[in-house]
Amino acid sequence: MSYLNSRAIAQIKTIERQAASLLLYQSVLESSVGQTFLDLLESLHHNDIGGIKSLRAYGQWFKAIAAENNNWQNYLIGEILADENPFSQQAQQTDFANLPPALVAAAKHDLQGLQIIYECSEDRLSNWLRVAGQLQEPPVVWHGDPEAEMASNLKSIYGKLREQPDWGDAVEDLANYYRKFGTGLFAQYPAMQWRGGELVAIPYPDPVKLSELVEYESQKETLVKNTEFLLAGYPALHVLLYGSRGSGKSSLVKALLDRYQKRNLRLIEVAKSDLNDLPLIVERLRGVPQKFIIFVDDLSFEEDNDAFKALKAVLEGSAIARPENVVVYATSNRRHLVREFFEDRPRPRDSDEVHTWDTVQEKLSFSDRFGLTLTFEPADQNTYLNIVRHRAKQAKIKIKAKDLESRALLWATRHNGRSGRTARQFVDFLKAELKIGDK
Repeated sequence: MSYLNSRAIAQIKTIERQAASLLLYQSVLESSVGQTFLDLLESLHHNDIGGIKSLRAYGQWFKAIAAENNNWQNYLIGEILADENPFSQQAQQTDFANLPPALVAAAKHDLQGLQIIYECSEDRLSNWLRVAGQLQEPPVVWHGDPEAEMASNLKSIYGKLREQPDWGDAVEDLANYYRKFGTGLFAQYPAMQWRGGELVAIPYPDPVKLSELVEYESQKETLVKNTEFLLAGYPALHVLLYGSRGSGKSSLVKALLDRYQKRNLRLIEVAKSDLNDLPLIVERLRGVPQKFIIFVDDLSFEEDNDAFKALKAVLEGSAIARPENVVVYATSNRRHLVREFFEDRPRPRDSDEVHTWDTVQEKLSFSDRFGLTLTFEPADQNTYLNIVRHRAKQAKIKIKAKDLESRALLWATRHNGRSGRTARQFVDFLKAELKIGDK
């Protein structure tokens, strides 16, 4: 039994029918928010006496949309922009005019249906529930934050859809958006990890800035220039950042993301243990509009490690052409990435292998397969103190220069020696110590 009038029931049926008839964009409504929305419609359509099921369904939907801190209509557009389906995937790789007509027609059909769903606002749902649940007043309405910060590219496409009387006519605008900005995980997150055979988003990447990094200016300039080549669509080189621990190699790579993510740069962190999957990862990135740094930290290999061969295939190329939007940036404390022991070196009549020296050279020259090798020498005292002074200035630490230097040197002696990492740790500790002392 339903207390809703026939007009409301007809509107609910229409929305349910549109949701059921989606050809490409079904996954837009497969999230917890979308599923609780459909469950709410179902409960309103088949309302029980007293409206208990409808009240419970509304609570589940309210909780799901509140967790997103977004309003329903903005959320729905966001899901459309992020959805990976045959239309959005092909639109990334070709001009709109070259898309199959049937695919464009299906996208138009879905957009028109999604517009009807979009027009089912929070206020309308609340009013339906007030009647179905026999409430004296409408329930609390979740409106989210309509003024939430939004990137300029999102503002443009959101505005076009809001103002478009027929979303079917926006199909080309949507295809152009996919072509320029991509979709799915790559459009939503600047940093990802390869974990368990799949890409996983990093919602809060390490916020390192290039302005925080001082010294090693030549290495920084070279790496920035190579990354600019990548972003501009020119051939960019794979890079090995080699040198002493704590010299800022990893921080330099991470800082590139902060500077260039708005220019479609993405960073994918791959652990040494997952390097066997590297060819698979590279193919996953082919043909999308973003540019990718595959970041491998603390790289080294044991003898006969299969990951050695996988990385070699990506660095040197194989029968499959290398995607122009992907480079590998690796850090290592070892100049020769494959461990070699004295017993590995050939001695007369001590090896069954005819060309033993060839094997040794294969190991020693592996790092040469990177197009660029940037060397980070250990920090001397002047370099270390310069980094300390720079970080202390950025942290707005007010202390006499002589005291700062003497404390920094003492810290390095008692802890991990002179390095950029030690300087950062010292300044972080000093900042906290001074703040507590001021209280």
